This record gives sequence, C-alpha cells and structure tokens, in this order.
Amino acid sequence: MTGSLRSRQRMRVRSDIYNAAIALFAERGFHTVTTEEIAAAAGVSASTYFRHVNAKEDLLLAPLLISGDAITTRFSHRPGGEAVPVALAAAISERSAEVNDDELHRWRTAILTAPELMARVSLISVQDREQLTAIAADRMGLDAVADQRPGLIVHMLLAAAEFGFRRWLGPDANLPLDACVESALMAVLDLRTEWSRP
Repeated sequence: MTGSLRSRQRMRVRSDIYNAAIALFAERGFHTVTTEEIAAAAGVSASTYFRHVNAKEDLLLAPLLISGDAITTRFSHRPGGEAVPVALAAAISERSAEVNDDELHRWRTAILTAPELMARVSLISVQDREQLTAIAADRMGLDAVADQRPGLIVHMLLAAAEFGFRRWLGPDANLPLDACVESALMAVLDLRTEWSRP
C-alpha cells in the first residue's frame, strides 16, 4: 500500500470517528457518550479508535486546532500591501465564514454539552500565536522580540475573535458565527477612532 493511500485511509477513518462523535455528542451530550459507542458508530474497532484518538475531548476540540492553522495559513497569504491588522482580521473572518452551517450548528450543540472544556482551552494555540506574531512582524519589517507592536496587534485581534466566538456560543446568540466574529473584529479596528474622541 502506498504512503499516500495509507494517509488517505487514515484521514478517512479520523473523519468518520470525528463525525460519529460530534453527532453523538450533539444528540446525547458529551459526558454520556462512551468511546466504545463512538467507535461503533464510526464502524471501527476500539483499538482502531484509540490509534487515532488520544482522548474523547480531542474530538470535541479538534475544530479549534484546525481553525488556528487555517488562520495562520490565510494570514501568510494575504496581499503584502494590506495593513497587518486588516490582513489578520480578514484571515480570521474568512476562516469563520467558510465553515458549513450544518456542521457548525451540530458542533455548537455538542460543545454546549461540555462548557467546562471551553473554559480550559485557548481558541488559538501558543504555537499559532507565535507564528501569527512572526508573520505580523515580518510584514511590518520589525523584530517581534524587540518590538511589542506585532504581538499586541495579533493578541488584540485574537481576543476580539474569541469574544465574538464566545458571544456566538452564548444563550442569547441570534447571529451566525461569522457575523459575531466580524463584528468584534471591526470594533477593534475602529478603536483608534473611538479612543480619540473626548
């Protein structure tokens, strides 16, 4: 079996496990679903499940890790003439808009059954933050260690995105994820104007 075929099969198995898990979590709640039930729903053995999944929590939080990587990639490919805050906000907005609404609704239902997990995680990993800061510094022609501005821009916009994300998860949310995130990002981009007002 070639490496690429083996890799595609692994990806398919992981996808099957993930989709089965999210469907079960959304239907019955994260804490009531067992790993054996996830494996059975995915059509794999328990040993296959454990070869692909370290912990049940990883299945629920996987989309967050994928998003961080996608934002980093998008930011690195934004046009060079864009201001760093605008480019990063666009990368974040694009990522939040590309998620399928049905998948997103099912994941939101699933994550709301285990809110304590959200309190323990960062939406963007330390590694992704560092990469975003390095990209910002490079675009600005600055040293990310000697100059705090690239890091501050990245952290401010990520904080805004997280605020929008958590607002979308809230009980009173009536806007889609991308609208909540974009609204928060635009508010941060408009802060310079707001701060200059008496």
